[in-house]
Amino acid sequence: MVTLRHLKIFVTVCDCGSMTQAAGRLYLAQPAVSLAIRELEEAYGVRLFDRIARKLYLTPGGRRLEEYARHITALFDEMEREIKDGDGKGGMRIGASITIGTYLMPGLVRRFQAAYPSISVRVAVCNSGDIEGYVLRNEVDFAMIEGVIHADQLVCRNFMEDELVFVGAPGNPWGNTATAQELARLPLLLRERGSGARELLESALLTHGVRVAPIWESVSNEALLQAVQAGLGITALSQRLVWQRLEEGSLARVTVPDLDLHRAFSFIYHKDKYLTAAMKEFMGLIDEAQPDSPPLNNESAKR
Repeated sequence: MVTLRHLKIFVTVCDCGSMTQAAGRLYLAQPAVSLAIRELEEAYGVRLFDRIARKLYLTPGGRRLEEYARHITALFDEMEREIKDGDGKGGMRIGASITIGTYLMPGLVRRFQAAYPSISVRVAVCNSGDIEGYVLRNEVDFAMIEGVIHADQLVCRNFMEDELVFVGAPGNPWGNTATAQELARLPLLLRERGSGARELLESALLTHGVRVAPIWESVSNEALLQAVQAGLGITALSQRLVWQRLEEGSLARVTVPDLDLHRAFSFIYHKDKYLTAAMKEFMGLIDEAQPDSPPLNNESAKR
């Protein structure tokens, strides 16, 4: 019978890449670790590791088990912390894609900590693809992303509308209007692969048979905006990030009429996740979040 002990040993072997090192970390004899892995393989009828040149490499079956094992063992550890946390204090781990981490997260965390000062909040900010992986592995409790989810194990709820807009420097030589086909010939400065913005843009362009090769790629929205303002090209970012610069005139909108780049900001968590009272309170703040930008398609943002 597979037990929690089997799964914890398996996860440790995955982390160490060696049964000997895993045994040392777990204060077990190496044969005990080997036996646990063998019992797992016999229970599921699959080989979990390939052993090549004294190194362990997860097989496809091993990778599938790793995803579940990490989630199960992390949930168990979380349960123990919550049950022992009799005074109601504790912490939350929240993930955010880069746009949301820049635009919404600081204000939300500030409001939450003002209301619940005894609850610690840890935040991980990176692209939507990485954040989805964190949620699947229970490395964060829940997250907010601007991309689409790819895993059936996740619950996704939209909470705010958004739109990608193209912007360039005022008076840029490429004009203020372009078609999807023309974008392939323009100097594009884009977010990295795996980001929600890049995925949406490439998907929309593919409906027109267009593929683009950006001259810049960056995980930083600000780096792209600085490069655009320096006249190096045009970029596509959240309207909520650029509207103030459009208002001030430091950026100019480049309209692409044949592309629909509307999207939603979403709240995601694992379908098996136990939502604590603190997590539900934070969700309430997200639902109450009011954007600091004008409504989408506001005329001032089109200039």
